[in-house]
Parts: sequence; structure tokens; C-alpha cells
Amino acid sequence: MARRGLSELLNMKKSASEDDGRAPLKPGTVSPPGDVPAHIPKPSWADTGKMPPWDPNPQVHTPENLERMRASCKLAAEVLNLAGSLVKPGVTTEEIDRAVHEACINAGAYPSPLNYGNFPKSVCTSVNECICHGIPDSRKLQEGDIVNIDVTVYLNGYHGDTSRMFKVGKVSEGASRLCTATTEALMSAINLCAPGVRFAEIGKAIQKVADSYGYTSSRSFVGHGVGTVFHAYPHILHYRNNEPGVMQPGMTFTIEPMLCEKSAKEKFWKDNWTAVTADGGLSAQQEHTILITEDGHEILTLA
Repeated sequence: MARRGLSELLNMKKSASEDDGRAPLKPGTVSPPGDVPAHIPKPSWADTGKMPPWDPNPQVHTPENLERMRASCKLAAEVLNLAGSLVKPGVTTEEIDRAVHEACINAGAYPSPLNYGNFPKSVCTSVNECICHGIPDSRKLQEGDIVNIDVTVYLNGYHGDTSRMFKVGKVSEGASRLCTATTEALMSAINLCAPGVRFAEIGKAIQKVADSYGYTSSRSFVGHGVGTVFHAYPHILHYRNNEPGVMQPGMTFTIEPMLCEKSAKEKFWKDNWTAVTADGGLSAQQEHTILITEDGHEILTLA
């Protein structure tokens, strides 16, 4: 789940979705959140709804703690696969949320997004022009939609974070191309990760792929350190930058590029979470949690 950085609001008289025949997204009905049994260990925001400050310390793990981190990431990947298996025309994003919530609880985990900054659901579902942080609601998925499902679980004191794009039935060539490019951007960035590599190289790699496809990369949301805390140093920018810092063994963080077919400028719905492209153009996001090893890297959120 990305953390918000700088944001700009831009209202357009005509959206890209109107140009290609898609109806612009509109908020649906959001039902009450799922219950969490008392025996499930919870992060601080579960009861307060308060978003913790960004932790300035990198998440570097001992061998023993790394096993807990692996377990959390493995569960996140499994829950994401379950959520993706439900994607088809006529299914509501609320139904997907319900399945994610139940899967987390059954595994003894807390769904990390729930009540984080008062986020009202257990997973983020971002459809079509939604860049990220879409709130599951009563809207039914439609043939031709693309949807990002972003799962984070809190298991045994550790957060595992991952997301992926799913296609609803047959999608347009443009939508499919955008999803492919976003996966390529993510893997291009992951492949260079190793001890001593500058974090800035991640954004450089992602920008290169985005430019090659003629897409833009969101500058308002970032990847982040993840482990015993949800969001921590480093800030992973998904565009060319001069962010300081280098990767070190034992460190875990997310890379989660969000590419847009037109402008990456966003506007927020009144819920203060849902970020959609200001021009209505499609957006796609892919995410993995990465471990820096002694001689390279490991993707922890592969199912």
C-alpha cells in the first residue's frame, strides 16, 4: 500500500474515459468494516484510526525475524491470489474485500489497511482510472475493466505488502499494454536491487520503461520500507530522482510503480483516499516486497 507524497489536484472538463467510451468511476455504497476477533494481534491504528508518522529507520532484519517477515509476505501473496481469483464481471469490489478480510482472520492475521488513517476496508481495489487506494464498495466489475488489488497483512508483528493488476474479461489493447508496461517497470527496478545500489536507481529504471511506452509515472505516491512497521525509510520514488541512500543486506522495502496512460496528475474523492487520474486516463500499479540479500535480492511476495 503506497504512502502519499506530494499531491496536485486538477479538474478537467472532459476526461479520457469519456473519449474511449468508459463511464467515469463514481463512488458506490461502502458497507461497515469487517469484525476482527479479540485474539488477533493488531497494529496501533486498529483501535485509534490514527496514521503513525513515517518511521525514519530502515527495516533491517535478523535471521530469526526474517522468518516472520517471510511468513507475512507469503500470506500476503496467497491472499492476493485468492482475491484475484474472484475477479470477473458482476463481482463487486466489496465481495473481494470480504474474502480478503476472512482469509486474513482465518490465518490469524490483521488486514493492515483496516482503519489505517480511518481507511474503512481491509484491502485497496483500484479500478481503471484509480491510481491507488480505491475503497471497495458496491460497484460491480464490468467487462473490460482493469483493477489493482493491494493486499497487506499483519502477521506475528510483521507486515507483508503486495499488489497486482487483474483484467476483467476481455480488455482493450491499450489497457493490456499499460498493465504489461507496469509489470515490466517493476521487474526492471527489482532486477537491479543489490547491496550498495542507490535507491535513486529504482526510479531511473522505472522512468526509462515508462518513457519507452509513452506513459507517465506517478510522483505523488511512493514505495517504502516495510516490516514491523507499515511505512518506513526508505522513500522509494518511481521516477528519476536524486534520493540519497543505498541498499544494505537484510533490508526490506516495497517497489510499486503506478503508470498512467496520459497525465499522472491526480485528484482525490471526498473520502480523502481514492486517488484517480485528473484526466480520466487509465492507471496501473504492480508491487512486491523486496529483501536485499548479501549478493542481490529476493522477492518475498511471490506466491
